[in-house]
Amino acid sequence: MLAAIGVPDLDTLFAQIPEEAQLKRPLNVPSGIAEQDVVALCERLAAQNRHLGELVCFLGAGAYDHYIPAVVEAVTSRSEFCTAYTPYHPEASQGLLQTIYEYQSMICALTQMEVSNASLYDAATAIGEAAIMAAGITNRSRVLVSRAVHPHYRQVLATYTSGLGIEVAEVEYAAGVTDLPALWERLDESVACVIVQYPNFFGCVEALAQMAELARGAGALLVVCADPIALGLLRPPGAYGADIVVSEGQALGIPIGFGGPLLGMFACRQEYLWHIPGRIVGATVDAEGRTAYTLTLQTREQHIRREKATSNICTNQALAALAATAYLAALGRNGLRRVAELCFQKAHYAAQQICARPGFSSPWRAPFFKEFVINCGKPVAEVNRRLLDNGILGGLDLGRYYPELEGHALFCTTEKRTKAEIVRLVEML
Repeated sequence: MLAAIGVPDLDTLFAQIPEEAQLKRPLNVPSGIAEQDVVALCERLAAQNRHLGELVCFLGAGAYDHYIPAVVEAVTSRSEFCTAYTPYHPEASQGLLQTIYEYQSMICALTQMEVSNASLYDAATAIGEAAIMAAGITNRSRVLVSRAVHPHYRQVLATYTSGLGIEVAEVEYAAGVTDLPALWERLDESVACVIVQYPNFFGCVEALAQMAELARGAGALLVVCADPIALGLLRPPGAYGADIVVSEGQALGIPIGFGGPLLGMFACRQEYLWHIPGRIVGATVDAEGRTAYTLTLQTREQHIRREKATSNICTNQALAALAATAYLAALGRNGLRRVAELCFQKAHYAAQQICARPGFSSPWRAPFFKEFVINCGKPVAEVNRRLLDNGILGGLDLGRYYPELEGHALFCTTEKRTKAEIVRLVEML
């Protein structure tokens, strides 16, 4: 290489680097080791972590330990999906485009909305996009978000809207759900949208019908962040008049990792189609009249819309969306409802058994789905340490995000938890 570029030696090659910045000794890098020794080292390091294969998980708060049918991994691990990128060339991407189209159709059916995009990064960024979209539709600059929305989602919302002239105001909760009188007091002609979670961060079911009526009365849009598993049992947001529905799709066949992958679901009414962020796959016919699929709408500024782009979302979670599609197709309507029923029944059984123990109580009487809040009467960190010592991953310490809920834990019970595991949790508590 030196000869090819006409340099006699390495010292001459690096002569432009100041003498004091040059390293005059060998790098402190250990000698190479055999492949089998590398594997053994990695296994020892990995063994220092504890994973859900060895722990009984009662932790939720945005990422959930649901059962994933084997067919999901079988589909998503196929090389044509694992290696696929953005399907810019439809003639070479019909399979991927069709899976995204099927995903969009399923999300519309699940949420009872009219249009779905081809997915976003996660629920948090989807809420941020929804707020910006609502501000653009209404030409208003204030957003009201319930404090019963996931704290991380609210942080991302604040980041997304900063610098855009959009003010974010939080509405208090009461007895586990959004305080409707407080919401009514904050609503005026400057509010672009109201953002709520369904069920909310505490697991409680919000009164969407009343919220939709209040928002509509002020000319604001209603944005609902819904749990897709809960929609197997609860009435969908679209039936209550929601304008935009977003969701975290991790529960739909996506395993829990170290922070991901996640899946941002995004759906809205047909009239807001041209404001939707991301992209939409549409169905058409080719020159021979056969069904074909293509990227119909792309709002990214690098494409044809340029400065008229509604979002600079750069890609989608196609592989994660494929997992959700395979999961929903495998379960079907009845299977998803059964999963939701099991979550609901086991969570209520667990909450009842815990509250029957001295020192533990439920702070609210609001209806809940698969997550519930327990007043432990002592530091949650101490409780969770004892549980972890016995192979149980306990609930989230709510005092980290809500100072008024010090000593309260958010537990989650999915369809995977058995009666024996719930009884063991109660005994350990």
